Amino acid sequence: MSEPLVVVDGLRKVYRSGPKEVVALREVSFQAFPGELIAIRGRSGSGKTTLLNQIGGLDRPDAGRVVVAGEEVTAMSEDALLALRRDTVGFVFQSFGLIPVLSAAENVGVPMRLARTPVEEREKRVRMLLALVGLEQHVNQRPYELSGGQRQRVAIARSLANRPRLLIADEPTGQLDSQTGRQIMQLIRALVRSEGVTALVATHDPSLITLADRVLEISDGVVQEAALLQDS
Repeated sequence: MSEPLVVVDGLRKVYRSGPKEVVALREVSFQAFPGELIAIRGRSGSGKTTLLNQIGGLDRPDAGRVVVAGEEVTAMSEDALLALRRDTVGFVFQSFGLIPVLSAAENVGVPMRLARTPVEEREKRVRMLLALVGLEQHVNQRPYELSGGQRQRVAIARSLANRPRLLIADEPTGQLDSQTGRQIMQLIRALVRSEGVTALVATHDPSLITLADRVLEISDGVVQEAALLQDS
């Protein structure tokens, strides 16, 4: 078996508001391997987003550690975390996060501009990624000219711009109808296979769980592996 790309070990996160404490993560441990699509399932407020934020270096835990691609995320400096998020981890959010004044192609190209990728190489990869997500005919359209599903496809293409090894998607189908949501999840699964990335996808939609290789159930900050439901 290959080495895990992601190692989460004893992760704990507590939010405090005055005397009140909310334990968001309780000693969470698991591993994710290259080319694996893992669905993280749980109701709203169960800790899914908190967990993904710790893994992607957007927040720090109170205890425990996260290792991504052999690097201990929880021990990184802010500069190292910026490099991690630029080069190793791609993010897809429920709200799409596209820049309204930029075209689809320009949005996809933003991470490569930040990484100072040469123009010719950048433009070639932008075209390839938009074709990969089925938007080769929409390169010049701005987000307001695209449907919700198309905007999420642009966001997915952008997340792959710098060839990340880990894709983190937080409720990527939350603003989409069920049919479009399933198409987006199928696209993520296809990209995991074709690009060889590892994907962690938080969702509360049971119809999408069957597209995952494994399912992690999170409830009150506790994570355990759940049985994978069969597609009907």
